[in-house]
Amino acid sequence: MGMAGDPVANATNISSSNDDPLLPWLRSIKKELDDLNSREKDDFSLLNHLVSRCIGTFKHDARYRNDVRFLKIWILYIDGSPQYESVFREMEEIKICLYCSLLYECYALFLEAKGKLSEALSVYELGISSAQLTRPGNSCISSPLYSRLGYSEVDAGVPFENGESCISPWSISTIKDLLQKMNPQILKYEGYHASTKDYSGKVKLSSLQKSARNKVIEIGGKKYQIKGCAGQGGFAQVFKAYVNSNPDDVVALKIQKPPFPWEFYMYRQLDSRIPDKERLSFGHAHRLHLYSDYSILVSDYLGDGTLQDAINSNVVIGGFMEEVLCIYYTIEMLIILEILHGADIIHGDFKPDNLLIYYSRDDLAEDGFRDRTGPWRDQGLCLVDWGRGIDLSLFPDKINFVGDCRTSGFRCIEMQENKPWKFQASLS
Repeated sequence: MGMAGDPVANATNISSSNDDPLLPWLRSIKKELDDLNSREKDDFSLLNHLVSRCIGTFKHDARYRNDVRFLKIWILYIDGSPQYESVFREMEEIKICLYCSLLYECYALFLEAKGKLSEALSVYELGISSAQLTRPGNSCISSPLYSRLGYSEVDAGVPFENGESCISPWSISTIKDLLQKMNPQILKYEGYHASTKDYSGKVKLSSLQKSARNKVIEIGGKKYQIKGCAGQGGFAQVFKAYVNSNPDDVVALKIQKPPFPWEFYMYRQLDSRIPDKERLSFGHAHRLHLYSDYSILVSDYLGDGTLQDAINSNVVIGGFMEEVLCIYYTIEMLIILEILHGADIIHGDFKPDNLLIYYSRDDLAEDGFRDRTGPWRDQGLCLVDWGRGIDLSLFPDKINFVGDCRTSGFRCIEMQENKPWKFQASLS
């Protein structure tokens, strides 16, 4: 980032000589978002000004008409505008990402928040025809929000031409049935805390989306001081937090709406099936606080970034990751998959963004590398984000799966060709 002076002027000046004129604006907006988290007072005037200027500069630029980065700038613009419906209409008129499901998902979310449920459903139906968006169902777990999580209304059982039986592990009906089946077991898990009421803390969880730094939320008798956003998706945010303001007790809080206990179930399966020697490579969840409107997963915090961050850091400087390092991380990933599949578990969303890096505090030597002992035990990759995890023990032995993980660039050939798959999901 590191842009001094006026962010708007900097963005404008750099863009004139850049092959990607939007990029400096993205950097300035990202910097302002990061700075907002570090301020004691919330002041969105500069952010709103940057976003507005960016929209005005590029909205008629055909290069960015189908650029999802530009779409996200529009979503920030909408978030700060009371006239969100007119903004969406303008986007439709100038054809901004009309074939991207994120456009329709966000529009419907705004309408839902305003209580305009019938209009929201109409937007979903428009998205179904325009962007292959999954239609929401009618049961409590098949709400539009669950559809946006990527769980479709595809029927659980699907016969294929060769007669083999397949099932969608991410269909709403499958997830609902599995949660109901496993609920007595989940209730007994250490760290599972469920309530039938909405979250009622003094700090509204929705307020953390714009500015969270140093806000304190109370959960289960503990106070968590938010120190920054560690990751953000369409349906959940992950925050770095100090437990009871103790900087030596750092955790990650995954705050998700609607509430989703499946990831906690998967973490407890990892606890019971992965040997202690390899357990560090799969993340650890301490507890889950489940409310009627949110779920809050408390897990280990690893602050050294993701494998994707490491890749990007080389791209930014115009370089490449050293070959020996590529080989090392490839070995790490293969070991992780071998252990995981041997435990009858499929991650379901295996990609560099979900692989955290952790480093040993001791010096590394050649000894211990092969058997991962000594300092090498504390060096490697940690696979996180288990919301799409598949527990193979809950399905018939010879079952195959259907369904699409919808992760661009990481869909196996079988998913792309609508064919049955199993372990192929991890090898894309």
